[in-house]
Formats: sequence, structure tokens, C-alpha cells
Amino acid sequence: MPSLRRTAVAEARLKPGRAAERLGLSVRQVERLVMRYRDEGAAGLVSRRRGTRSNHQLPQAVLDRALGLIHERYADFGPTLACEKLHECRGLVLSKETVRHLMTDAGVWVPRKQRPPKVYQPRARRACVGELVQIDGSDHRWFDDRAPACTLLGYVDDATRRLMTLHFTGSESTFSYFEATRAYLEHFGKPVALYSDRASVFRGTRAATTGNGVTQFGRAMYELNVDTWCANSSPAKGRVERANLTLQDRFVKELRLRKIDTKEAANAYAPHFIADFYGRFGKEPRSI
Repeated sequence: MPSLRRTAVAEARLKPGRAAERLGLSVRQVERLVMRYRDEGAAGLVSRRRGTRSNHQLPQAVLDRALGLIHERYADFGPTLACEKLHECRGLVLSKETVRHLMTDAGVWVPRKQRPPKVYQPRARRACVGELVQIDGSDHRWFDDRAPACTLLGYVDDATRRLMTLHFTGSESTFSYFEATRAYLEHFGKPVALYSDRASVFRGTRAATTGNGVTQFGRAMYELNVDTWCANSSPAKGRVERANLTLQDRFVKELRLRKIDTKEAANAYAPHFIADFYGRFGKEPRSI
């Protein structure tokens, strides 16, 4: 359609001012195009910049260096995290989209649109901070091969998606949850309710036969007037489950870059990671 309008101007069937308005160009530019059309025909309407290098294109050496570092050190990073680390650790200032295109073209990253769709049942966030805190433990090789696998206990606020407490421990046990819950209470006070899975820490193994599913953890929370609820499935407490997946990606790499390989050192670094994580992904509560 634009080329037809330019042709109409050249044949005096459309005034330059009207053509400029429809094409989103200046009248002067339309007059230049008309002159080129009369001299060269339709080929004269092709942009003279076609096939030339963009003024904003990055040097190929910079792109090659970035891609080499991604292959060498950040092959399992997402584009956003890889972009951040290229800037923080290597001084390479690239946009996220540039890194995304580099990784996609090299086959390092698969865009979300090309992945199989995931279906989640939506649930509205709670209104206030502390109204519901989802808790879960994730057994994983948090230190890669530098140390044995261990468990990370995570407390995620439902209203803000904020990581409230992260605590590394040997395994999911009642004592470990007591330690993590004590750290939460000392920093934030009592939550209204804790939402967990149906692990034996939270629900008695003989609840179906005896009718009494209260555990030591449950009794302790009862004394503190904190409700404890057990989810029937993992998707029911999806916020903490998705947080675990994100932590298994970002947190593992942060620990690797900082050469942290002990639970004690990781617990000392956790508050700094939580603050940065909330600044990037946290949400404001709907109510105070």
C-alpha cells in the first residue's frame, strides 16, 4: 500500500501533503521519493540503508566474547541472569534481549513460546503480609559437586511472593523446621497460618487410623496460636514450589560464583540473596 500511494503522488493523483499524512513521513521526504521514482522507477523507493550495518550494532568481537563466556561459564543460566553476570563479573554491558537472541541462535536457550504449555489453576494472593506463609523443603545438590546434597527450607509469603526465610540443613526434620521457624518469628513475628505439604513433620503418619494427626511441630504452632494447614497436592502450594525451582537455578549459580560450599556459609549469605531476590521479583501486598 505505501508504494501504491507513492506511485499515486508521482502520477499527480494524490497531493504530497495527503500522502505524507498517510505514510507518516514529512512532505519533503515524500517529494524526494517522488523524484527518485521518476528517475529510477520502483527500485528508487527501496531504502538506501538496506544491506548496510546499523549505527547501533555491537562490534562482532564483543558478541563473540559474550557468547564464548556464556558457553564457558553460563551455559545453564537464563538470559536475564546471564546478562546480569556478564555485566557484574565481566564488565560486558549488553541488553537482556541481545543476550536472549545470542543464546537462542546458539541453541543454548529455548524461548518459552517454544516450550510445552503448563496449566496452573489460578488462586488469588492473600491480602496482607503474614496472613499465609507457604513452607517447604527442597533436597538438592545446592553446592554442585563441591559438597554433598542437602536440604533448603524455604518460607514464602503468599501476599508478596517474598522469600521470608531460607535455611540450609541436613534433612527435613522437626528440629530443622523449629530452627527455621524460630528465625522467621524473630525477624517477622507470628504469621496467621503456615501452609505445608503432608510430610510427617506436619501430619502424623497414623492419622488415617487413629484420627489424631497432630505432630510435635503442630503442637508447638498451636501453643503459639499459629494455624497449620496441609496441602493435598504440590500445585496447591504453587508459590513455594515455583520458588524452589527458581532457587535451584539462581541460588545454585550464586553460590557457585561466590565459591560457597558449606551450609553455614550459605546460611550467612542467604539474607543478602533474599534482599536482592525481593527487589527483582517481590510484589506489593494488596492491603497493609
